Amino acid sequence: DSTFLLKVAVETLGERAMGITAISHSYPEWELKEARTLAQEMGAKMIEVKTHEMDRAEYRANAGDRCYYCKAELFEVAQIEALRLNVEHLCYGAIPDDLGDHRPGMSAASERQVSAPLIDVGLSKKEIRMLSKRMGLPTWDKPATACLSSRFPYGTEITPERIEQVGRCEERVRLLGFRHFRARYHGDLVRLEFGTDELNVICADAGLRDKLVGECKATGFRFVTVDLQGYRQGSANPLIMIGEERP
Repeated sequence: DSTFLLKVAVETLGERAMGITAISHSYPEWELKEARTLAQEMGAKMIEVKTHEMDRAEYRANAGDRCYYCKAELFEVAQIEALRLNVEHLCYGAIPDDLGDHRPGMSAASERQVSAPLIDVGLSKKEIRMLSKRMGLPTWDKPATACLSSRFPYGTEITPERIEQVGRCEERVRLLGFRHFRARYHGDLVRLEFGTDELNVICADAGLRDKLVGECKATGFRFVTVDLQGYRQGSANPLIMIGEERP
């Protein structure tokens, strides 16, 4: 969604539009490399900034409002860059589909006057994928992604070491050819969620399962399990008390 938004902004505003991406423990290295490539291909200037959400105790605590503090860090750092570059408006790639989910990060955006143009014009995920394909963007069918902290059950402390372990685990699974999956952290155990098609392949291929187990154990996990419900966004959200206010 952010790639599509940046593409439209560059086509509309030219050099007056630029992208900004964060470098932190929360995102894998391959995502940063992909962002650099995409920006170069569309002729967009990209600003890289370091964020330090891990320094925030509320973020590390990983309560139901963790995303608020992550986005607060990102948008506050982005505001500093905007002032430095004399940029008047900050936007991000939230879409109408996000409105029905638990998204505390949207409150952080609203409080800091960061706009969401794709919500303003009412473009759905399906429409954005269709338009992205028409524009030739390689992200048109990219599986949904989220920061690595989303792999931890709420209440499990986030640490750089745990984030790194999950990131290495997902990188190894990705190198096996999987695209639509998550590696959920549960201490010594990693719970793998796969999309329906990939889950069917795994269930039918004992050799592939053995490879998965080996790769995950190589990153420090003692036990490896595949979730038979498959991949689903926000699988930890039902554990949140809906309506509970952020302190």
